[in-house]
Amino acid sequence: MESKHPARYTPRMTTVALLDRIRHDWHAREPELDTAPMLTFITLSRAQSLLGTAVRSTAARAGLTSGTRDVLFTLYRSEPPQGLPPGELAALLAVSPATITGCADTLEERGLLTRTLDPDDRRSWRIALTDAGRDLVRTHLPEHLAFERQLLAALTPDETAALEALLRKLIAHAEANALV
Repeated sequence: MESKHPARYTPRMTTVALLDRIRHDWHAREPELDTAPMLTFITLSRAQSLLGTAVRSTAARAGLTSGTRDVLFTLYRSEPPQGLPPGELAALLAVSPATITGCADTLEERGLLTRTLDPDDRRSWRIALTDAGRDLVRTHLPEHLAFERQLLAALTPDETAALEALLRKLIAHAEANALV
């Protein structure tokens, strides 16, 4: 079945319209080829990019970058009293240890976290929030969560839970089958 030709590209075209155009173009070019997996990944990529950009915008209102905000949030939710080693913090954020070092430098200069020698391993550091860091998180977190809630408002709570469950299923499948 031939789909109708989508509108011509314009700089103001919505992402959904662009996705429809990509789908149409693939079907027109290779009607016998199942491009559904690629189209799903393009859709995931576009969603992540668009939503990620939106979520990153809330950090600036708190005088942070998205990276420094994520470090503060992670320490706030996961930090034991003695702090976290940089490697563990990097793993919780899915970033490189070098990224943690740069963010920690910035946040330490602002008085939002401290780095102390690890009492169990004098070759390593522990990173912990200061009172000012915890206060900033407590102030910024409600605004950040409200914005994320607004971004997800197009979905019902059941749809949001289903989306998360499906994404977790894909992640587990990729990891279990050494696809990543």
